[in-house]
Amino acid sequence: MSMIEFKNIEKYYGNFHALKNINLKIDEGETVVLIGPSGSGKSTLIRTVNGLEEIQEGQLLVNGFDLHDPKTDMNRIRKNVGMVFQHFNLYNNKSTIENVMLAPRLVLKRDEAENKREAMALLEKVGLADKAANMPSELSGGQKQRAAIARSLAMKPKALLFDEPTSALDPEMIGDVLDVMRDIAKDSSMTMLVVTHEMSFAKAVADRVIFMADGEILEDSSTKEFFENPKEERAKQFLSQVADH
Repeated sequence: MSMIEFKNIEKYYGNFHALKNINLKIDEGETVVLIGPSGSGKSTLIRTVNGLEEIQEGQLLVNGFDLHDPKTDMNRIRKNVGMVFQHFNLYNNKSTIENVMLAPRLVLKRDEAENKREAMALLEKVGLADKAANMPSELSGGQKQRAAIARSLAMKPKALLFDEPTSALDPEMIGDVLDVMRDIAKDSSMTMLVVTHEMSFAKAVADRVIFMADGEILEDSSTKEFFENPKEERAKQFLSQVADH
């Protein structure tokens, strides 16, 4: 069954045509990586999935709900769709564990003792159990991003969106974040849509690769097929310019 489905999506910023006739299905449990040059519409596309960007035309279905339908409860969508941003978006006045516990407390009304247990288990999972009491200002960039991933997982979402989660990190911190993402991708029930420039991660983890340029999907193929035999000239050029290909 499709977790996310884009049907003839059009998105404009004023006169700028940001997304052009996007048609794309992402199945439950699938890991799909979006790649392409800067400004190709990848982040815009991923941000439409939880309503951070509005579409002007077309239909966007998330877990069976139409995002364009005024009757659709966006809070319900966001319970099921977690998002990890480029710049972490942690609450600086709350400790690491408080950041992870906050949404389940407010949105799910989770029992406090259970909430703390779940949060500690997630911090353990992302390698931050020893930083539970630390404030975000005391964490490295990579640790902040792993805390942000734990925070997203705390809501037990059906899908996770990653918008260039390693692009703000120093090179030596990227590996730890990608390792956590690899572990999540192994969970067959989790749907992941990832915007990234990390080609080695895409090769290792993605079921499919979507190549975008100028607001369009130019290629949608299996990971092996895309990296070994890209069809589009733009994709070939892009891959030849990416260092770790």
